[in-house]
Amino acid sequence: SLTATPMSHRCAESGGHDQRRVHDPIGLGDRLTGFGLFFAYPLGATVYFSFTRYNLFTLEYVGLDNYTFLLHDGDAWKAMRNTMWLVAIVVPLRVLFGLGVAQLLTRIRRGGALLRSVFYLPYLIPPVSATVAFVFVLNPGTGPFPTIAHRLGFSLPDFFNEAGWAKPGLGLLGLWAVGDVMIILLAALLNVPASLYEAAAIDGAGAWARFRHITLPTVSPVLAFSAVTGVIQTLQYFTQALVAAKVASGQADLAGTHFAPGYPGGSTLTFPQWLYDQGFRQFNMGYACVLALVMFVIAMAFTLVLLRQFRAFAGEEAG
Repeated sequence: SLTATPMSHRCAESGGHDQRRVHDPIGLGDRLTGFGLFFAYPLGATVYFSFTRYNLFTLEYVGLDNYTFLLHDGDAWKAMRNTMWLVAIVVPLRVLFGLGVAQLLTRIRRGGALLRSVFYLPYLIPPVSATVAFVFVLNPGTGPFPTIAHRLGFSLPDFFNEAGWAKPGLGLLGLWAVGDVMIILLAALLNVPASLYEAAAIDGAGAWARFRHITLPTVSPVLAFSAVTGVIQTLQYFTQALVAAKVASGQADLAGTHFAPGYPGGSTLTFPQWLYDQGFRQFNMGYACVLALVMFVIAMAFTLVLLRQFRAFAGEEAG
């Protein structure tokens, strides 16, 4: 009888039609719609407007004029150099410092939770408040750090009022708020199997050999994530540099005035600041689209290079 027939036989006789299918809750159509609305259309519109002179009221096709103007825009190249300095110096320092702090916290037995909170709390402070406090702390006239340094017999530079020290000051601000990098690297380090370290110690591997051949390969995906996201965030560096320049110049409390970004001497002018100034203050939307495309291409190039390097490193270690 049918009731006596094994379920597997019934399924085989029916051609397997009774087997349940697992459906993707997000269909291909939804994916294509989201891709078109949130990536393809904005990118296509940016490319189109980059060939126009557009000020929100009038639209005029100008061909490659905006791209030609970029080649002779000294402020854009200054902003690009400042941004590339932050990418080349601050991003590696934040990753290395975050890895060092995370490695230290894995070895602390007492007070580890308190130290994790101490290192992570600065990242939770809103960027504007954190930057204002950091500038005042390093202010030569009122800051506690310059005062302590003076009593110890040496002096600190005026970080945000000297053109040569403004970018290093922003770098110190980035290291102070390294909690986001530290916390994910700490989680990665805690997930490294202890058996690997024990086996390496039995084979006579020293501390550096264990770190080089066990820790780094294991946490390399997290390092790659930290580096890529750090580059993308730094290419969009805007708030901290602008607020630090306004506070240091004494114009933070002057409402309704036009503040030219980059104080002192253009040293804190970043590429996103110049893009914002051209698009939303000068209303050169077409030229701002060119700047946005340049930033997009640079971010993609950095991402591809970093991912390739980390994959090569992981492949060498696996070999």
